[in-house]
Amino acid sequence: MPLTLEDIAQQAGVSRATVSRVINGDENVKAQTRLRVMDVIQQNNFQPNIAARSLAAGRTNVLGLIIPAGVSAIFTDPYFPLLIQGVSSACNAKDYSVMLWLAEPEYERRMMRQILHSGLLDGVIVSSMLMDDPIVQSLHDSKKPFILIGRHPTIDVNYLDVDNLNGAREATLHLLRLGHKRVATITGPQDMIGGYDRFQGYLRALEERGVAYQPELVSQGDFSEAGGYTAMRRLIPMQPGAVFIASDTMAEGALRAIREAGLRIPQDIAVVSYDDMPSAARSTPSLTTVRQPTHRMGALAVNTLIDIIQHPGANKRHIVLPVELVIRESCGTLRT
Repeated sequence: MPLTLEDIAQQAGVSRATVSRVINGDENVKAQTRLRVMDVIQQNNFQPNIAARSLAAGRTNVLGLIIPAGVSAIFTDPYFPLLIQGVSSACNAKDYSVMLWLAEPEYERRMMRQILHSGLLDGVIVSSMLMDDPIVQSLHDSKKPFILIGRHPTIDVNYLDVDNLNGAREATLHLLRLGHKRVATITGPQDMIGGYDRFQGYLRALEERGVAYQPELVSQGDFSEAGGYTAMRRLIPMQPGAVFIASDTMAEGALRAIREAGLRIPQDIAVVSYDDMPSAARSTPSLTTVRQPTHRMGALAVNTLIDIIQHPGANKRHIVLPVELVIRESCGTLRT
């Protein structure tokens, strides 16, 4: 039979209320009494009930991480493990736990009410949601502290993002400066803010250089390797001299499609992508790509969310981190 607070109190020779105050970190408990209670807790390997503790303290020290991108994407896209590592390391440093919700998007949306009102979470981090995802509206209406990784186009909420538009703009400008006249792009989904902003960056670069937009040079992908492969196969007959690809994962598929067509990289098609995943430097040829601080984003999301929880009346946090173009072999050199 599991140990109760009353059992701990009896063994320590204190009241149940004193045990509760010790467990919840009340600083008004005398040091000697605290030590006596903690000794009993450690000797019995007592683990307080999270739900009961949350009722007493108003906090559980548990944060939820929701990634409504589907289970398969979480395990195949290297972006997500880096993000989760950042979230986990920051939670450990702050003495928080993280609850990762692994479910297909539609299931997560049906479960949202249960998640929000379970009493298990102090706050929620949401990453990679669709622009019109009802999860965001549900969180906004619930008053539960939360932060998005990726800005929201219409609702004023707390968010942390990277400068996707300018990162894509710099990547495309680099190809144009190399002398390429027909620069194609493989976009991410246009109902995701990251995919949308990176496409807008591509368009802005064309406009700045006075290059006419050609719809046939645009092929939409889905941030997967297979999606990048299929999108590149659609582009090859258009004979682009270069391509900006909105993620390294899609670039892996695109490189395979280019080689299968008997074309050389970068001699026939120069490639620049986005993310700078660990595999980018090991690719053949090594990928020129836009580096975003994925691990840091996860950690910063945790620290910002904890600050939101502790200071609920403060202004909305809108944080945008800079990115960096890392030049490697896949884009070639200046054309004469």
